[in-house]
Amino acid sequence: MAVIRIPEIHDSDHAVLAARAVAETLDHLGTRVFIKQELLRLIGKHRDEWRILDRVPPKKIVDYLLTTFPLRKITLEGPDHSQQFQRYLWRDADPLEVAASVRSPKSYLCHSSALFMHGLVDDLPKELCVNYEQSPKARPTGDLTQASLASAFQGKQRQSAFTFRYKKHVIVVLSGKNTGGFEVQPLSISTGATVQVTGLERTLIDVTVRPTYAGGVQNVLQAFRRAQGRISIDKIISTLQELDYVYPYHQAIGFYLARAGYPKHHLAGLKEIGMNLDFYLAHGMRETTYDKDWKVHYPSGL
Repeated sequence: MAVIRIPEIHDSDHAVLAARAVAETLDHLGTRVFIKQELLRLIGKHRDEWRILDRVPPKKIVDYLLTTFPLRKITLEGPDHSQQFQRYLWRDADPLEVAASVRSPKSYLCHSSALFMHGLVDDLPKELCVNYEQSPKARPTGDLTQASLASAFQGKQRQSAFTFRYKKHVIVVLSGKNTGGFEVQPLSISTGATVQVTGLERTLIDVTVRPTYAGGVQNVLQAFRRAQGRISIDKIISTLQELDYVYPYHQAIGFYLARAGYPKHHLAGLKEIGMNLDFYLAHGMRETTYDKDWKVHYPSGL
């Protein structure tokens, strides 16, 4: 790395040592994506170590870091809204860490992003999903009927227009139901940074509920197949109970598990939840087949 000596930042005798200290600090943090406040806190914490003169204001230090080191400033923006988020990236930041930084610290990776994090898909998806939960809302009242179910799943699934572009990826911010971050855990990514991600069982439930954000029902089925031997059916049931959905998603999950080859006797707990209504694997299906065992309509050819 070429060193630009800036007397206004350091004493000239300390420029080389200072540059080395800055690079070593940022290389060993693990984190490679910062909001401005985080960068300013870093500067305050390491100012003496970086040999920065007391008279230099923070803004000038940020400019110095941007011009002298592999730190760059980007603006995340999208086509269908006016919101923008500025981020500072150190070296080659992982797109997953960039995605996780949107609405941080309360957001977390989910759906397509979580499938990749758990090794349920091989390639990093072009569409990276991150969840920023809604405020708590009362559970809908009234009985669920076959007619209301059929009506709800007749049209296309609603999709978030709150998206941001980063390189070849689209970051999709979802407003999921409030769970208080239930079954969300820290996981490490390629750069060593830690990001918050839905757990394995929660991820499979999420993509069952909103298969569009997993690339469709075929990808969801493949994820269940690849998760075999790694998941707990009891944990899926307890997580479903905690999430407390109105719709009988346990029937869709049972269908996926059965179709993926899980032993039938392992799935008894899901059936015990109840099988009172016919359900639908996805929204807006045209040609469908009916699974009598799980009372689920699914796309023909799946």
